[in-house]
Amino acid sequence: MKNSAKLPYLIFFLAIAFVVSCNQGNKSKEEETILKGSASIYVDETLTPIIEDQVAVFENKYEAKISLISKSESETVNSLFNKKGVIAILSRNLTPEELEIFKQRKINPKITPFGTDAVAFVANRNSQNSLIALNDVISFMQGNPVSSIKGLVFDNLNSSTVRYLKSLAGIKTIPEKGVFSFKTNDEVIKHVSANDGMIGVVGVNWLSQPKPDMQKYVDNVNTLSVKGVNGDNYYLPSQNNIAEKKYPLARDLYIINCQGYSGLGMGFASFVGGDIGQRIILKSGLLPVRIPTRKFTITKSQNDEK
Repeated sequence: MKNSAKLPYLIFFLAIAFVVSCNQGNKSKEEETILKGSASIYVDETLTPIIEDQVAVFENKYEAKISLISKSESETVNSLFNKKGVIAILSRNLTPEELEIFKQRKINPKITPFGTDAVAFVANRNSQNSLIALNDVISFMQGNPVSSIKGLVFDNLNSSTVRYLKSLAGIKTIPEKGVFSFKTNDEVIKHVSANDGMIGVVGVNWLSQPKPDMQKYVDNVNTLSVKGVNGDNYYLPSQNNIAEKKYPLARDLYIINCQGYSGLGMGFASFVGGDIGQRIILKSGLLPVRIPTRKFTITKSQNDEK
């Protein structure tokens, strides 16, 4: 009888414990809003400098903490599929095949285009040549000798720059000779600055926004002007040439948000695509999706009135 009398109380306390446990389990998600909380974002390493700038301003403006995880393009994309990450920043959109995988998982990624950058070629400052033809680069990637190219230096064999040039060259594997890789864009710039004849392949924002300790290496390389496959003129990867679609190696940038709820992924994407974020893109030398408006105040001086 005594045990029977205690049974309702036991069930009551178990129910309370279950509710408390569920609330604690959902606590982290409840604490995160579009402008508050913490989140991890995987970013294509070639885009790290501009995203670091965006994160610094975002964190200063809101009660948010974003942990940037800088990886190769392949690792960044895989973070979404192996569920290590739910927010990624890439220099390409998801493919139809990748979108189908998310569809099968009943996930609808929110994709936000936010700017355009470029793949840049750099050579040692002592190099006599400041020009390079994209056809020569493609031929070299196909395994053919090119007198003007001693070697191509990439940041990582799984990087977006390698994937980009492999796509242009129509190849699945890179040649065994003449192509070198390191781990980061900084290492590429350092190697080229010390080795005449080598051509580095980097994201252009590593040149426009170098870290203080990298400035001396960036100063010791030249950014090469590029002639497109069907073009006659050579163009630098300047903001103006990217905007006018003259530079042949421009690429659009995207934030891929797979959170599935109103979290920091949504807030950060809105920030980067908004007025402040677009101004940061513009100031960096890259091309924003939309040019921020400028307000002018026109006043009459005393001389105008006379």
